[in-house]
Amino acid sequence: MRVPNNRVATPSATVAARSTLTTLTVAVGTAGLAAARLNPGLLAEVDQHAAGVRDSLHGDRRPLTVAALAGYAEGLREAASEHGWTPPVGPVDWSAPGWLLTRLLAVCLLARALDPRHLA
Repeated sequence: MRVPNNRVATPSATVAARSTLTTLTVAVGTAGLAAARLNPGLLAEVDQHAAGVRDSLHGDRRPLTVAALAGYAEGLREAASEHGWTPPVGPVDWSAPGWLLTRLLAVCLLARALDPRHLA
């Protein structure tokens, strides 16, 4: 029995997904999750967004993967860019990060729960 190529995670696809999540973690995850640990309100928002991401990826029916989270994050950024969003250049003000950055931070939180070894 042959498995379709689009259903098999290749090493290069796995590396690309990990790279995407590592880049996201460096850009927003490390500082954002540190800020969330100090701000219960932000942590609650991130937790709510993480639940939303899990729902979007059907995480209640199948395990989340690095590839699924990376694809989700890339889709968010692409859609936001189409609407004029640009990634932050300097440090983010985590006292009022907005929906998109909070959602991306939730992706970082979920990714760390999956495999913290490859995310700084």
